[in-house]
Amino acid sequence: MASQQVFDPELEKDASLSDSKEEVKHVERSLPHGHEIHVKNARFANAKLHTTLKVNSKEGFVLFLCMFTCFLTSAVSGYDGTLMTSINGMPYWIATVNAGQPAVGTGLIFSMYTIGQIVAPVFAGPFTDYFGRKWGVMSGCLIICVGTAIISSSFGQSQFVGGRFLLGFGASVISVAAPAYCVEVAPPQWRGRMMGLFNTGWYSGSIPAAGITLGTRTIQSDWSWRIPLILQGLPALIVCFIILFLPESPRWLMAQGKDEQALAFLVKYHGSGNPEDPIVMLEYDEFKESIMINASDKRFWDWSELWDTANARWRSLMVIFMGVAGQFSGSGLSYFNLQLYSQLGFNTTQQFDFNLGNQFMSCTGSTIGTSLADKLPRRKALIGGTFGCAMMLVCAGAFSELVAKGKANPNMERAGVACYFMFHIISGFTFTPLQPTYPSEVLKTNTRAKGMALYSVVCGAFSFINTFAGPIALANITYNYIYFFVGWDLFECIIWYFFGVETLGRTIEELDEIFSAPNPVKASIANRDVIVDDVHEKV
Repeated sequence: MASQQVFDPELEKDASLSDSKEEVKHVERSLPHGHEIHVKNARFANAKLHTTLKVNSKEGFVLFLCMFTCFLTSAVSGYDGTLMTSINGMPYWIATVNAGQPAVGTGLIFSMYTIGQIVAPVFAGPFTDYFGRKWGVMSGCLIICVGTAIISSSFGQSQFVGGRFLLGFGASVISVAAPAYCVEVAPPQWRGRMMGLFNTGWYSGSIPAAGITLGTRTIQSDWSWRIPLILQGLPALIVCFIILFLPESPRWLMAQGKDEQALAFLVKYHGSGNPEDPIVMLEYDEFKESIMINASDKRFWDWSELWDTANARWRSLMVIFMGVAGQFSGSGLSYFNLQLYSQLGFNTTQQFDFNLGNQFMSCTGSTIGTSLADKLPRRKALIGGTFGCAMMLVCAGAFSELVAKGKANPNMERAGVACYFMFHIISGFTFTPLQPTYPSEVLKTNTRAKGMALYSVVCGAFSFINTFAGPIALANITYNYIYFFVGWDLFECIIWYFFGVETLGRTIEELDEIFSAPNPVKASIANRDVIVDDVHEKV
């Protein structure tokens, strides 16, 4: 009978106490039966099977409260995107803030948010490294509260534009600190779902924004747009109170030389108080080996660790790819949903109704994607999802073209809306879970804040192109603008196939070995066959 590798808990426990560079040994014996599985990291797979942490424990509750706090920060961005789409069609807002040149004015107001996003990371990365992930989140939320006060009290374009800059600045600080905080406090076996749930918060902002503006648009005064703007700061205000009572990231604590505090966090929250928990021992071993206390995160001016080695350059390349893909795969069209539905021949009331329905469709896709985030390989999701987005945009563009040429009937108009809905379902499934997860997990602890700052700059730059050029492009080339994103999505599929590094099934620290390999893509998709007997995996 063939000799197969099996998990032995006692040997794994002993191995976890040894030098982490040594390969974990497995007992060899003949097995008449057993279940073969394919894993990236045998020790991590075994640790997941024997961990004592449970979802319904009080420790699990605190961890999900950490995630929920980040979830609310994501809601701020979601609220803004849908809010601006909706008030852009309100006559009282146009008369008070955007009178004159609607297309150019809309582009300036929308893009000023992204200018704030581009400027902020230069400060947000070092700030989050020095003061901690918690205080990075707190500072971003406070800035958003100030920006909300400014825009909601505006009586002209200049004040509104200034407030938009502050909102973008605060949102960018959050986009650096919140993903770093969430991914660093998450147990490795929950990482994908927690990060996916975090970014699903976008829809907890976008759906209320669509509903609120649908209700206030009939108010015959400036309150039709001021009320939705005032409510924009509510999630950030809630975060400011909750985060004061949450623990700091264990990886940040370790990077500051606070090993005992980092270990205490792991034992309490990742091991349910059990210092012998295999996940705790695995993480602590890897922390000690990979996290440095004298790295560039202690020098605010030093960003060189993002490019000084082949390992670092490949990581940064993944961050840049994800930043571009998240903004330029067609999702930027959501800022102009009302115009797109108008091009399909629908009236104002129908446009607002579809805008609300679209948010529910997007949320459905992102919820499904999040539920599979710890099982579905990143590469397959990115390649298949981006291709699906391209196909739906082709169809939507074709129906818009038929309407514009007077060749469409009502069924074709409705089919065009359905294609937009399907596009957002697929986009939500693909990018909502991965936008915060992928860049934050490919970065090392010592470079995570500055790497996420780089990510935020890339997102801001391409979002600026979307928001500034979008209104002008739609006004001039109408439905042809959609075809640009079709070509780009197909190009992205090729990029992800040849360069996308798989991160599923590995701890964050283990990825250092993957990115140091001669071919990180090939190394990342390699599996190891093991046999497990009579053990049920815990969630």
